[in-house]
Amino acid sequence: MAQHNSFKSVASGAAVKKRNVLKRFERVELMRKRGQWKEGDRVIGLRKTLPEE
Repeated sequence: MAQHNSFKSVASGAAVKKRNVLKRFERVELMRKRGQWKEGDRVIGLRKTLPEE
């Protein structure tokens, strides 16, 4: 069975696809930069955030 294109290695020299889903710590860090999150806010149920361009 062939391997799907999305699972292939980056070692082939192909352009790296930008992720559109952030991990929780990345979302908190980004929201902190934007002033949308402050210390003491809940980490569960964060609002959706788009990655920086």
